[in-house]
Formats: sequence, structure tokens, C-alpha cells
Amino acid sequence: MKHLFRNSLRFLLPALLLFTFSCDDDKEDNNTPTPPTVTEQVKLQNSSSLGSYLVDKDGRALYYFSNDADGQNNCPGGCEALWPYFFVENLTADMLGDGLDLADFATITAANGKKQLTYKTWPLYYYAPAANGTNTLEAPNQTTGEGVGGVWFVAKPDYTIMLVNTQLVGDDGKNYKSDYTEGEGKTIYFTDGKGLTLYGFKPDKANKNTWTKSDFSNNSIWPIYETDKVVVPSTLDKALFSTTDVFGKKQLTYKGWPLYYFGPDDEVRGSNKGVSVPSPGVWPVIQKDIAAAPPQ
Repeated sequence: MKHLFRNSLRFLLPALLLFTFSCDDDKEDNNTPTPPTVTEQVKLQNSSSLGSYLVDKDGRALYYFSNDADGQNNCPGGCEALWPYFFVENLTADMLGDGLDLADFATITAANGKKQLTYKTWPLYYYAPAANGTNTLEAPNQTTGEGVGGVWFVAKPDYTIMLVNTQLVGDDGKNYKSDYTEGEGKTIYFTDGKGLTLYGFKPDKANKNTWTKSDFSNNSIWPIYETDKVVVPSTLDKALFSTTDVFGKKQLTYKGWPLYYFGPDDEVRGSNKGVSVPSPGVWPVIQKDIAAAPPQ
């Protein structure tokens, strides 16, 4: 009988030990702390008048600056007090709201050494208007910075037209003013949503592209701006935009002017070399107040 008891115990002990360790593991698992929830640092918010735009975790609007034509911070000195730079350290995908892609964000360093977040190559800012002598961040759900000075606009995820304010520098290396005479001075003109310069062609007629060949063999020199979507800053009138058919492709127009890129700009933000080709003003940048294209 004793022999039988010892044999039974020999088989029971491993099972008891396994049960004990299993219970200990369950106890340990139950005591494992839950990871903290990651707060969305950047998200999209909707406005009945402005549509979808970027805000921070508290719902404060984020802005683009037209002077940042080259994708760098051009808001130095006292400008920062009114337009503080927006930055999130070690931004990750789980810090972004629905509809935002981490690949669209990057970090730059301003001249004063401060870091700033960019979205689709545009540096991001807050608005902090002065009240009683003190600059205070704009309250959540407000967009009072929209259109300030004609150069500040809410950061939208889907602009098809933006405005930049920068010096015109032709392919000949000369500086040009807005009237295409040589000289210094910034010009506010249209770009696409990524800040790439858009041009018109002086011989074109209203909604009539006279440049592009039917086989698109010259499209690499002056590529047409293909889109039928119109998302613009609030200072522009959407009704003045339309499209024209170019051999089966939709080219965006403004006041009847078909819009083009310049191939040798090499998709570089702020590059506007086309203004001097083949001579100044033949391919003008598109400005808000440009005269309507002549009728066909």
C-alpha cells in the first residue's frame, strides 16, 4: 500500500506544481499595469466656413505662412510672439487623428534654434494675438488668424491652391518685381498645395490651352496642372476657378487662365524660374488680381 501511495504522489506532484505556477502567472498577468493612452497631438477639425483643418490636442488651430515659400521658417524675431512655432517631440502615428499620415510630417529648425513641425512641407504655427499688451494663444475652436495680412491661413490637409509671398528669380538668375521689371520685392502668387509655383501662358485664351501638344510631347517643359478639385484659402473666390479639357485631361483654370508648372523648377518649393522664359512676363506667375484671360 505504501508503495502504491508513493507512486501516486510521484505523478501528482508535477501536476500540483504546474497548477501553482499557472496560478502565479495569472496573478502576475492580472497585475500588469495598463499602458497609458496616447493623446492625439495633431488632429483634424471641421468648420462650416473653412472645412477641414489641423488643430493641436486642445483644438487650437494651426496655420501656414505664405512667406515660407521655401518650406523653412521665415517668421523670425518678434513675429514668433504673434505666431508661436508648433512642435511635438518624437511624433508617432498613434499621436495623429484620423485622416492624417505620419509621412506628411517632418521637423525643421528655425534660425533661433527652435524646432518646428511641418505638414506637407509647410511649417506649422499657432496664432497668439495681443490683448492688453500680452500675446495669448488663440482659444480652441477659433480661426481668427485666417487671412491675417493676406499671408496667414489655417493649415488644411487638401489645399489645391495656396499663396506664397517671395522674390521672383528667373531662370536667367535675375530678380524680378511683380510687373516683371528687374528689381527686388516679394510677389504673392499661386502655388499648388505643396507650394510649387503655378504659371499662366500669355498667348492662351479664356479656358483655351494653346501650348500643350495633342501627344503631350512638350508637357515636361510646361506640365499642365491636372485637377478638378478646388480647395483654396478664404481670401480667394472659388467661383473664379474652373477646368478646361486638354486632350482628355482636366487642367485647372483661374479667371480663364489655364495653370501650368515649369519643368526646370524641378518641383522645388519657392522656385519660380519660369518668369524669365523665354522673356520676362511670357509665362507669368498667377496672382489673385490678374486680369481675366482674353476671350477665344
